[in-house]
Amino acid sequence: MKWNLEEIFKNKEEFENEKKNLLENLDKIESFQGRLCDSADNLYECYKIDEKALEQFEKIYAYGMLKYHLDMSNQESIKIFKDVEQLSAIFSTKTSFITPEITYADEEKIREYIKEDRFKNYFRDINDILEEKKHTLTKEEENLLANYSEVFSSPENTFDILTNAEFKFGKILNEEGEEIELTDSNYGIYLRSKKENVRKSAFTLMYNKYKEYINTITELYLTNVKTDSITSKVRKYNSDLEKAVKHDDATVQVYNSLMEAIDENIESNYKYLRMKQKLLNKKDVHMYDLYINPFEKEKDNISYKEAKEEVLKALSVMGKEYLDNLKMAFNNNWIDLEAKPNKRGGAYSMGVYGIHPYVLLNFENSKRDVSTIAHELGHAIHSYYSDNNQSIINSNYTIMVAEVASTVNEILLSEYQIENENNKEKKKELLYELLEMIRATFFRQSMFAEFEKVIHEKVGKGISLSAEDLNKIYYDLNKKYFGDSIVIDEEIQYEWARIPHFYSNFYVYKYATGISAAITIASKILKNREPYIRKYIDMLKQGCSKKSIELLKMVDVDLESKETYLNTIKYYQEKTKQLEELL
Repeated sequence: MKWNLEEIFKNKEEFENEKKNLLENLDKIESFQGRLCDSADNLYECYKIDEKALEQFEKIYAYGMLKYHLDMSNQESIKIFKDVEQLSAIFSTKTSFITPEITYADEEKIREYIKEDRFKNYFRDINDILEEKKHTLTKEEENLLANYSEVFSSPENTFDILTNAEFKFGKILNEEGEEIELTDSNYGIYLRSKKENVRKSAFTLMYNKYKEYINTITELYLTNVKTDSITSKVRKYNSDLEKAVKHDDATVQVYNSLMEAIDENIESNYKYLRMKQKLLNKKDVHMYDLYINPFEKEKDNISYKEAKEEVLKALSVMGKEYLDNLKMAFNNNWIDLEAKPNKRGGAYSMGVYGIHPYVLLNFENSKRDVSTIAHELGHAIHSYYSDNNQSIINSNYTIMVAEVASTVNEILLSEYQIENENNKEKKKELLYELLEMIRATFFRQSMFAEFEKVIHEKVGKGISLSAEDLNKIYYDLNKKYFGDSIVIDEEIQYEWARIPHFYSNFYVYKYATGISAAITIASKILKNREPYIRKYIDMLKQGCSKKSIELLKMVDVDLESKETYLNTIKYYQEKTKQLEELL
């Protein structure tokens, strides 16, 4: 139940030696500057060394980040992570000549080079560079931007330190009347409390802290957006959004189709929220009431063993090969389980090429933790398949595809639990949880995405924004997405300030596209089983060897089509009706 980071490096000496070896390889790569495209041999040798350097760097970066996230107040860990970040900037600087030299070389000559079989692992990367010529700068300009890479990440790093290591929210009384320290990790637990005073107290305490620092966080976020906006313009993109979706192997049409489907069918969310209002039996349903399940009769107390068994049973539909990989993850220190002081909040999975994926959890014995395990292991098994079937250059799939693999597991878990539950009340509880997951992942993340788009567009036009402006924009979007069935509390205007994903520009819309693709895939897995599962696993093995949109077409999902998102809304409506029929 704890990571074994010695699998990456046995000791600090081994870590330092690998850093030294990486720097030597970076010097070798840099020696090709000015002659990279003189011959096919030069291009191939440079990429071969770069491939090795990427493997070294991924291990080094993972070691530094994972060690830091276990205790974000540990000074030695902070120093190691800072060293690793500095190394990241050096890597970018030393290799920054590659893209512009390929870009400004004779394209016909480069295309002849990459026809050779030895370029098989590098074809996609080099071809992408040729396709992105118009967005690539001169060698000097690329080098300048690379030198600023560490500075560009400063707003996000400062936000992480401020909110994870320095924020102290204060204490609340739990359901038993005990005084408990509120943290980002246990906040969700108290929002699901049956006692309104506990929920309201946690909600108020959380957002009072963000209100206290709202001007500082506004400055951090707007600096992040301005950096992205300037970079987009310098690289000759039409918008920040266009730059982001191209990085995801997607298109602006993907984003627009999602938003159009939401705008045309927002009433389906209002209908569910009106049912929620009746189920909660409250005249006024507040934002802090949204996360309680009216069918839940007792407090969660699920052991890790029970959670693990539930996930394995639910995902057994995926077949023996997938199940064996899940068992390997559970039994071989892939997971750091328990919430601890100063440990990074939330959950994630990080693949480490040549080792295995590492999964961070903050297990609190709740039902949601079971879904989180299924979700993060979806990422982990995806990374395992990709890393074992692709070179490191082709193994790092985009988030567009990543969120599909994780959410497929969540949908399969929910469908298994609902189908195998004989108790009517428990079945209603599970259906409600599934509906909440779709609401939170499809509608709520789309609201986040719309907030991002509005802010980026205003900043791109040179419009000055204050904390008050951002708060109002976010508050109004809550009114749009929740309708008049929910009281839009004043405190919710500060919620945008606690969303870490906003520092990864245009990240959140991929949760909505991800769940849409996942609903289609999970439905087909349950209907078609073996033939479709083979097709799905084959897609997971592709890494980024194909563009994300093309990868998903392998499993019959078209993200550019509005139909994909309308299918998600239809599924949401069907599950709403299924719950209504049980009432």
